[in-house]
Amino acid sequence: MKTFKICHLYGNLLNTYGDNGNLLMLQYHAKQRGMDVLTEVVTIDDTFDPEAYDLVFFGGGQDYEQKVIAKQLQSIRPGLQEFIEKDGVVLAICGGYQLLGHYYVNAKGEKLPGLGILNHYTERQINNRFTGDTKIYSEYFKRELIGFENHNGVTHLGENQKSFGKVIQGYGNNGKDQTEGTHYRNTFGSYFHGPLLVKNDWLADELIDLALSNK
Repeated sequence: MKTFKICHLYGNLLNTYGDNGNLLMLQYHAKQRGMDVLTEVVTIDDTFDPEAYDLVFFGGGQDYEQKVIAKQLQSIRPGLQEFIEKDGVVLAICGGYQLLGHYYVNAKGEKLPGLGILNHYTERQINNRFTGDTKIYSEYFKRELIGFENHNGVTHLGENQKSFGKVIQGYGNNGKDQTEGTHYRNTFGSYFHGPLLVKNDWLADELIDLALSNK
């Protein structure tokens, strides 16, 4: 029996807004296919082995936790970048999505360095948040996705950087350009809470398929 291996990046710190529901959905769908599931947390001071996992989940957190993690990110950067460039599957939500980019400015105005693996950056809003139900259309999956967003961050994609989807309802990355999240190779970043895979359970199967085909 195949063992499906999931890495939960900083799972002891980045687990707000019910985002661990994404992990539960991935585990459930893999088990429904008859696979054993092994989930490991990679956290502060750990390195990341790009050969050890089928899929990586990188969740969201509060500003305090993200500030702590930002100081430690370089320990995982080489391995995670190799994993991404070799088409490893990554699902990054909110804070995890922000930290894959160049930098993130928190609500206090502190500029925190990101991994810089993807070419986006995140500024802040003053006394405002993007909050509410949201809907996008993913050109890659040819389907609509629904969710809930709640973020102070205003994310700008780099030149030629693809979004996860086009905003139909809600604010998306920045409330202006109708982009939501990002898509690079088999890495998907999004501001969708809810959690994403509970409201769009078909996506869990799509991500598992990508991970299995990559192996």
